Amino acid sequence: MRLGVIDIGSNSVHLLVVDAHPGAQPLPAFSHKTELRLAESLDPDGRVGEATADRLVSFIRECLVVAEDQGVSDLFAFATSALRESPNGEAVIDRVRHETGVELEALSGTDEARMTFLAVRRWFGWSSGRLLVVDIGGGSLELAGGLDEEPDVAFSLPLGAGRLTRERLPGDPPTESAAREVRAHVRASLAERVRPLLAFGAPDRAVGTSKTMRSLARIAGAAPRDDGPFVPRTLSRNDLRGIVQRLASLDSVARAQLPGVSEGRAHQLYAGALVAEAALDLLQVERLDICPWALREGLILRRLDHLTS
Repeated sequence: MRLGVIDIGSNSVHLLVVDAHPGAQPLPAFSHKTELRLAESLDPDGRVGEATADRLVSFIRECLVVAEDQGVSDLFAFATSALRESPNGEAVIDRVRHETGVELEALSGTDEARMTFLAVRRWFGWSSGRLLVVDIGGGSLELAGGLDEEPDVAFSLPLGAGRLTRERLPGDPPTESAAREVRAHVRASLAERVRPLLAFGAPDRAVGTSKTMRSLARIAGAAPRDDGPFVPRTLSRNDLRGIVQRLASLDSVARAQLPGVSEGRAHQLYAGALVAEAALDLLQVERLDICPWALREGLILRRLDHLTS
């Protein structure tokens, strides 16, 4: 069957069409994407402005046409922190439903962590033992750990790369004092929550997901995307320290020249690197294996499971 998922994130809105059936790997068939920059377009009070909501509705209508053209038989949509936390997020969801017919699910942070964990477990398999998953998004950081497909521990923190850049790292590049304050804030926030993840000892495999992690790994020398998803990619704690120091003095234009860094996300990469470094330090992890699957794939897998149950 052809399945489509519309992912409304803090930076972009993305329709992914996959060929999928139970027991098989979902294979990407078509992609349609726009840089909506929802989190950066919010009004000062955090509300989604009318113009931004207009663009969202218009793009979802485009997605419906693309999905029909691509032969999609099952389409679903979800949103993450930017819409979930907005004071008028529910009103925007209602408008999307009324004007497009699309039932948009606003995921909780915990569900984001759970679904990303499911994707990582299915990708690496049972032989990976106890997993620890670190997922840095635009608005939030998700952490999860466990032995099964359902994690023992899963939670979300408001430490996304875009959020930290927007709220705490002005300047391009930011000042040294601002960077120190963000570093301290991230580590204090993490330190309050990591104990349950450390209770079972060191994981058998620690995994990083998301565009931020993939970009950092690419800077560290990981294979480019064109080499395909099955090439092993890693990000070490030692390499990450060097990357953080390097990014501190670069502006967005210079960062966008680095391998694996897109122009649209270059401005928030330094904040993402600070979060990644803090996570590896406080979780006592020396290396992350990079997983090509994350939240979107986890939701696809859950959808397939429900369709056949």
